[in-house]
Amino acid sequence: MPRPHDSAAGWFCALALILGLCAAAAPLPPEWRRVQSFDVPAAGLLKINLPVETLDAGRAGLEDLRLYDGAGHEIPYLIERPAPGAGTAQAAKSFRLALNPVNTVITIETGLAQPLDAVTLESPANDFIKAVRVESSDDGEGWQLLAQGQPIFRQPNGASRLQISWPPAVAKWLRLTVSDRRSQPVPFTGARVHAARAEPVPGEWMAVRIAERDESPGESRLALNLGAANLSVAGLRLETAEPLFMRPVSVAVARMAEDSIREQTIGQGAVYRIAVEGQPGAENLSIPLETQARPRELVLFIKNGDSPPLPVSTVSVERRPVYLVFLAREAGTFHLLTGNSHCEAPRYDLAALGMNLKSVAVSPIKIPAPSDNPDYRPPEVLPGLEAAGAPLDVAGWRFRQPLRISGAGAQELELDLDALAHAKADLADLRVMSGGNQVPYIIERTSIRRALTPAVRATNDLKHPKLSRWIIRLPRANLPIERLACAAKTPLFRRAMSLSEDLTDERGGKYRRELGGALWTQTPERKGKEFALSLNGPPQGDSLLLETDNGDNPPIALEKFSLFYPATRVLFKAKAGDELFLYYGNPRVPPPDYDLSLVAEQLLAAERKTASLAGEQQLRKTSWGESRAPGQGGLVFWAVLALVVIVLLIIIARLLPQSRLGSGGG
Repeated sequence: MPRPHDSAAGWFCALALILGLCAAAAPLPPEWRRVQSFDVPAAGLLKINLPVETLDAGRAGLEDLRLYDGAGHEIPYLIERPAPGAGTAQAAKSFRLALNPVNTVITIETGLAQPLDAVTLESPANDFIKAVRVESSDDGEGWQLLAQGQPIFRQPNGASRLQISWPPAVAKWLRLTVSDRRSQPVPFTGARVHAARAEPVPGEWMAVRIAERDESPGESRLALNLGAANLSVAGLRLETAEPLFMRPVSVAVARMAEDSIREQTIGQGAVYRIAVEGQPGAENLSIPLETQARPRELVLFIKNGDSPPLPVSTVSVERRPVYLVFLAREAGTFHLLTGNSHCEAPRYDLAALGMNLKSVAVSPIKIPAPSDNPDYRPPEVLPGLEAAGAPLDVAGWRFRQPLRISGAGAQELELDLDALAHAKADLADLRVMSGGNQVPYIIERTSIRRALTPAVRATNDLKHPKLSRWIIRLPRANLPIERLACAAKTPLFRRAMSLSEDLTDERGGKYRRELGGALWTQTPERKGKEFALSLNGPPQGDSLLLETDNGDNPPIALEKFSLFYPATRVLFKAKAGDELFLYYGNPRVPPPDYDLSLVAEQLLAAERKTASLAGEQQLRKTSWGESRAPGQGGLVFWAVLALVVIVLLIIIARLLPQSRLGSGGG
């Protein structure tokens, strides 16, 4: 039987061992900026759903993610990203079509033995909407219903849906009955059958914030803030109270392309809420994507055509989970580290985890939001990127504007009309300066269109009384105008509209430069009264001419003129207290060559502050060579020509033989 003092000694030794283990716990690696500590209640193989905060704090591929136990030992892990397998689709083995008085019957031999979940029809028709009934059969004789009242359509505005889907089912034969009760039959030329995926892929819906909404003629642009970067987005869904509509939509993301950031389309489709030929209402408000959105913002485009903008109340995205799988050899506290932009991806020997990870259940362990690593100083925005670059002599620049920032870190500056008008067309002469040094930047060319309201004067050509003309005054010359829009007061007309500008060449001769044209048909039944015309290129002057020939008809009346130009942004990093200037107006300078493009994805993913311009300052007068716009060299040309003629006459006079003034004599 143990004595009391032996029992006390044992408890003392155990306590000393625990304290010793705690004291021996190694500090966290100082190269990582963020840490998430969580408790594991028991040893075993764990599969944990990483929160979006972890994905946002880490690099795009999670190359910087590290896992440590309480004793400071690095724990090997696997990252599992569930994704749907590539769907199998192929042309139908046979395709037969029969026309009946009230419907079109399509019989398809699928040629696939596995379960099917969709069929896509092929048709050259471009304006129809039909309801379809789908049936399946094993022998082509007895039929079972798969789907009823499914809509198919193709509209002039670009909206299209020719795929019909149903719950997975084995079908050697398919029979599609297309209703023609209320409209003429349309031709169908073939079909593709889709094999169902083996098993569903997990996903979770999360609401996103509509950060910005921009309306331009015929199109809505919604900037969607996801709240985090590096998300695996399976799809997007919008909500609207509009009872009936049909709109083509597309989704884009900002990516580095060539020397600037541009929006690239990652998905497109059609959203609709319709009722077809007495069938129950059908709707689709989702757009499939299946992409990794590295920036924290997506851009949704809705093509409205002549219809009013679609009132979108909320937008959600479906996120594919990202799982962290590791073997916890004992219970305790574990530390998940992120935020190291320079480390390489780890290479672990994961033979111990060589099993079917899909069979491992997801653990209910919740990982808290990241916090600052106590062994590391607070993280810097875009570490390793110096805010100041090489020195530059700005004596050759004609304009500058002071830059105002609200704090240190990543900045976003939208160029104003002064900068757009006085900079080179390709913006190669833009420079952000801090003292005598350049601040590296990246240009972001957005799809946002800003509107201008010009001064417009209607006038007639006395030589051509049938011609109507509107003189449109721009606030500045050389603006990157891309589109003109206006509205009609006249309810019924058909006119060919042309847009141009009058310029002068180097010799002072007048000429007309065509900028675009389009046919405008307006009827009382047409809901929209607006007209939009895209320009072939940006105007060079500050005055545009919109003209149309009325023929033998009365003149048309126009109103609500608007001009649209693309919003262009400059992204850069700044330090607190910097005195910054934006320089432009040097036509002879080549574009800068910065290394900032190497961290463009980090700049896009960072939370950016909005910088602003504080008014243009002219640094020097424009020289004759710089100020020559087309037509401004006429007087100089004739003066130089006259001088050349005078010089030639003098030379010719000197070369002629001199006449004798008198004859010699005694």
